[in-house]
Amino acid sequence: MSYEYSEDGLVEAAAQEVLEDLGWIVEYAWAREGLSPVDDKLRKKGLLGRINKSEVLLVRYLLAALQELNPNLPATAYQQAVDLLNGTIADKHLAAINKEKYHYLVNGVPVSFQDEKGVLQKKLLQVINFAEPVKNDFRAVRQFEVVGKLYNRRPDIVGFVNGIPLVFFELKAHHTDLRHAFDDILCTYKADIPEILQCNGFIILSNGTDARVGTVTSPYKFFLEWKRINEDDAGLVSLDTLLRGTCDKTRLLDLFENLAKEEAEVKKVAKKTLESLKAEKLKIDRWRESEQVSSQVKVMISDALEYLPPEPYPDDELADMSLAVYQHVYSHYQGGGASSYDVI
Repeated sequence: MSYEYSEDGLVEAAAQEVLEDLGWIVEYAWAREGLSPVDDKLRKKGLLGRINKSEVLLVRYLLAALQELNPNLPATAYQQAVDLLNGTIADKHLAAINKEKYHYLVNGVPVSFQDEKGVLQKKLLQVINFAEPVKNDFRAVRQFEVVGKLYNRRPDIVGFVNGIPLVFFELKAHHTDLRHAFDDILCTYKADIPEILQCNGFIILSNGTDARVGTVTSPYKFFLEWKRINEDDAGLVSLDTLLRGTCDKTRLLDLFENLAKEEAEVKKVAKKTLESLKAEKLKIDRWRESEQVSSQVKVMISDALEYLPPEPYPDDELADMSLAVYQHVYSHYQGGGASSYDVI
C-alpha cells in the first residue's frame, strides 16, 4: 500500500482538503520536488525552488514577499533579510532563536545598505502583510523532506507563509495517541532538524479525530483543544474544527501577530503575583481587587497559588515558580480568544 492510502496518509489528505478550502496552495513534495540549480538566484526551477534539502525556508516566495512589501531596495538588502531569517547561532537554545525570529517576523528584519549616494541606510524589512492577510502566499507542503546533520526527516505537513515555515503538522493514524505525536516532535524533529522550528508559530497535532495546538516551547499538557471556530458554535474536538479555527488566513496571522502581546500580558500578571508573594504571600486579596487584569485571570492566579507554602521563595527558585504560575494561568486565559480554548 502506498503512503497516500495508508491511515497516516488519509489523515494528511483530510487536512489538505480543509487547507485548500481555506485558500492554501497544497503541494506534495515527496519524490516530486526537484531542486533548483545553485546559480538560480530567484529559485525559479523545481517545485519549491530549494537548492538543497537542508533549506527550510522557501526562498522563492520569501524574496517575492520582501520585494513586494519593501520595494525599490538593492538586492543585497533582501539577501541580508533572508540570511538573518535563515541563520542559526550554535550556542543558542531553540526557544531563544524562535523568540528572536518571531520578533523579526512581526516587527521587521533589520538590514543596512548604501543608497545611490553612498549613504548608509538602515531599514526594517516587513516579511508578512498583516494588514491584508490574503495578499500573502499561504502554501502547505506535504512530506517536506529536510536533510539534517545526521538524519533526514520528513514532516507530514509544513505550512509556509511567504516562504516562512509558520505551522508544523504532526499527523497520526486514528488509533494513535497524540502524546506519541508530541514525542516525535520533541525527540525527533527538535533533535535532528531544529531549523524547521526556528520560525515556527504553531504546532498542530492530530489523529484525525483528536486535535490539539501548541507552540515550540509548550509541554504536552499545554497543547490545547480548539473546540469552536466562532464563539457561539457548539464545542466539537476535531481536526476540521482546529484547522478552520487556526489556519484561516486572517485568523492565523491575527493569532501569530498577537501571540507575544497576550503572553506578555499574562506573564506580567504572573510575575507581579510572584514578586508580591515573595514578600508576603498571603496578601492576595488586595491584589485580586486590582482592575489591571480580568477577573478570570485573577481566579486562575489564586488557584495556582492555593497550595503553595507560606515561606518566601529563595531568589534562585523565583524564576521557576514564576514560569509555573505563568503556564498555569496562560493555559486557562481566555482574553481575546474567548471560548475557543479548552484546557486539557
